Amino acid sequence: MSFAVFSYESLVHAVSGAVGSVTAMTVFFPLDTARLRLQVDENRKTKSTPAILADIVKEEGLLAPYRGWIPVICSLCCSNFVYFYCFHSLKANWLKGRQSAPSTDLIIGIAAGVVNVLLTTPLWVVNTRLKLQGSKFRNADIRPTNYSGILDAFSQIIRDEGVGALWNGTLPSLLLVLNPAIQFMIYEGLKRQLKRGVPRELSSVEVFLIGAVAKAAATIVTYPLQTVQSILRFGQFNESTGESKLLSSLRTIKCLLVNRVRKNGMLGLFKGLEAKLLQTVLTAALMFLLYEKITSCTFRVMGLSSDHYKKR
Repeated sequence: MSFAVFSYESLVHAVSGAVGSVTAMTVFFPLDTARLRLQVDENRKTKSTPAILADIVKEEGLLAPYRGWIPVICSLCCSNFVYFYCFHSLKANWLKGRQSAPSTDLIIGIAAGVVNVLLTTPLWVVNTRLKLQGSKFRNADIRPTNYSGILDAFSQIIRDEGVGALWNGTLPSLLLVLNPAIQFMIYEGLKRQLKRGVPRELSSVEVFLIGAVAKAAATIVTYPLQTVQSILRFGQFNESTGESKLLSSLRTIKCLLVNRVRKNGMLGLFKGLEAKLLQTVLTAALMFLLYEKITSCTFRVMGLSSDHYKKR
């Protein structure tokens, strides 16, 4: 049995997922800016998302909530293209037309997530740096950066910190493949439940709601690790040297989590969760809605039967 890596169906899913995610992120981008500031700047007081955004606009200008939009969109487009392509390609080759199950969706989601992390982490490291560049931090220990763009950021990071710095935060990112894996498991599971016995195309409201529920559950479970991931990508935390990379990364994750709890209590692990939930749930819900509609329309244009799409 051959493993078909390239297929038009997987390509349609990948392009639809990339376009849907880019559009949704653009709409809700300021919410992601508020979330990132709360995760990285420990001295910034926790406020409501509108209050954080109002402070950012007041201190840094009207366009500050959209700072770093281009690198984030480039990273997100590449990341979602890779994830959706891998997920649906692996799923099609594994199931061979059989009905999927939650455990299958979870395993395939983890595998697709690992491939995605290893390929796109450098893009996310660069976009985190660019997005926070020029920000007014409450924490005086944070060093300013001066990158003129994506390519210059790559160049400076490699020159000053080494090629390995482009994969900062890879270990928590690998652990965080559980986030999209859980999200897709819940999403596909709810979709199967709604279609049970009656193959049909879900309504826009149904897709939006199950997309929101799936992302909310995945985000709450994995949020503390997302905070560690953001700090490591920002490159302002000095990892210990003289021991293996794996042990150093595990020690760093433990240290960051413990320091967060000591400083702010257990709730400190979830600092910025309100902004993250607001941003990520709305973004994921809109992304899944656009993804389903684009995929459906594309399959119809390609001449595939409606039954083929409804049974996915």
